[in-house]
Amino acid sequence: MIPISDDFLRGSLPPLVTPFRKGAVDREAFERLIRFQFDSGSHGIVVTGTSGEPAMLTTTERIELFHTAVTTSAGRLPVIAATGAHTLEATIELTEAAERAGADAVMVVTPYYSKPPEEGMVRYYRQVAASTGLPVLTYHIPGRAGITVRPEVVERIATESPNIVGVKHSAYDLLWITEVISRLGSQFRVLVGVEELSFPMLAIGASGLVNAAANVAPQAVRSLYEEVAAGNLDEARRLHYALYELNSAVFWDTNPGPVKYLMWKTGLLPDNEHRLPMAGPNEAACRRLDELLHTIRPLLDADRTRTPA
Repeated sequence: MIPISDDFLRGSLPPLVTPFRKGAVDREAFERLIRFQFDSGSHGIVVTGTSGEPAMLTTTERIELFHTAVTTSAGRLPVIAATGAHTLEATIELTEAAERAGADAVMVVTPYYSKPPEEGMVRYYRQVAASTGLPVLTYHIPGRAGITVRPEVVERIATESPNIVGVKHSAYDLLWITEVISRLGSQFRVLVGVEELSFPMLAIGASGLVNAAANVAPQAVRSLYEEVAAGNLDEARRLHYALYELNSAVFWDTNPGPVKYLMWKTGLLPDNEHRLPMAGPNEAACRRLDELLHTIRPLLDADRTRTPA
């Protein structure tokens, strides 16, 4: 594994949503979201990850968002560009563009829909990693990609491509994390991708959080990471329960629908707009989310630097 600084790709790395307005990407709103994360003390940002709705964006729009994120963060926040796409060629195009834009790392989802054999997946990541000098994170999300990557395959992928330095794990299997860290060591970054399991995954050795709820309550999510890192497990456990309903709400309808709704209701987004086939939460979910806002008000009030949209 290539050397990276000890604090890089650790902490709370919120997967930013992509704001839309009148059918177009709302760049100004996106810039405000980046500044909000910086002011809230987040340790980095992920651009066009699942919460950023990459399947609803053109390649040009994704590349423009990479540039906007790098320019707006101005070196104050590491920018992780999610560059996975439906073909190897498109993934390499996005990965090379992210590097040219000045991103600090890229995150590449496992090939989706095609359900490739393990040998094909290893070769895929080898070619993607060879196309860039940036650190690369793989993105393991069986529920969306339709494929589970065994820990021994993760080990092979990382061994054959030294600039693959970690993985985002978006599945409920805690043993998977233990096996990956046992094989590759604690310097191999395992990032939490399941909001409700943020605390237990951190407690067994995950390096950080890519938590969609941090779009709404970034200070609380950041504090959860910092308390675990400091060994303050009682306080971390308290934050786990304080965040639990918000973390669960991410999936009351298809992500990022509920998160965008909460951001709109709290003034972080000027519009609650989506691109088809995505749509806002259903009526029942909206009622639950409105009730949730009253419950989590202390978490939101903790974000004293909230920037209105």
